[in-house]
Amino acid sequence: MTATLMTRLVHEQIKPKIGSRILNSKEELLSGGLSAQLNELLEQRGVLVFPEIGFTDEEQVSFTNALGGTAKEMRGEDVFKISLDKRVNREAVEYLKGSLYWHIDGTMNAVPIRASILSSKVLPTWGGNTEFANTYAAYEDLPEAKKREIEDLRVVHAMWVSQLYHTPEPSLAQLEDWMARGEAIQPLVWKHKSGRKSLALGNTAERVIGLEPMESAKILHGLRDWATREPYRYAHEWKLGDAVMWDNTGSLHRAMPYDPDCGRLLHRTIMRGTEALN
Repeated sequence: MTATLMTRLVHEQIKPKIGSRILNSKEELLSGGLSAQLNELLEQRGVLVFPEIGFTDEEQVSFTNALGGTAKEMRGEDVFKISLDKRVNREAVEYLKGSLYWHIDGTMNAVPIRASILSSKVLPTWGGNTEFANTYAAYEDLPEAKKREIEDLRVVHAMWVSQLYHTPEPSLAQLEDWMARGEAIQPLVWKHKSGRKSLALGNTAERVIGLEPMESAKILHGLRDWATREPYRYAHEWKLGDAVMWDNTGSLHRAMPYDPDCGRLLHRTIMRGTEALN
């Protein structure tokens, strides 16, 4: 008779409201036997850190596939190189400037990606931490009156709004190019299949439908301020070889400023989404 031993997920809490550090070996992670446990913990904690795990690109793609399937990046690749070095990523430098502000990936998509995984390949000379905020926990801690107030509000999301954060005085041609990407209307409160709820916010959020501009701005900025403060925020200071995975359906994230000429390099894989925002 043979016995099958189930690999146990070994982890420790980083902060009470967000983040867990995974302590299993690379071999255990790549076996696929921890995938269900990792996905469950990801929803609970928002961010999972794999200290100095040292994934190769092939290992990272395999790991992402085991967790739920790798989605293709913008040019059809499995691995996207995040760098402000134009020799590495000429086409995406403007796009990456938006990553310096709180956002959720894919707010204009019918089904946003489930999660992302970043691996550190080249460290910055200064700065360059990545910050995360747990919007499940932030929603759950809202006063009941505020929950009732925002329960059914809907928000216009647009790419052109996010670009104004880093280029506040665009040319008309730039603005028209951004606006050509369209808009999407999404609920402010993301009601998940699990029964839990999270806040859908970020730099693509332009306005709340049906409200005056000032009232709309106060709601969107006020909720973002609430969700990205302590105790819901975690800042990851990168070490070479670290990998970090976050729940894109229940968290905000942003990169902190760093020297654009330092060669900072992260490799990203993304997990296929399974749940529409509305």
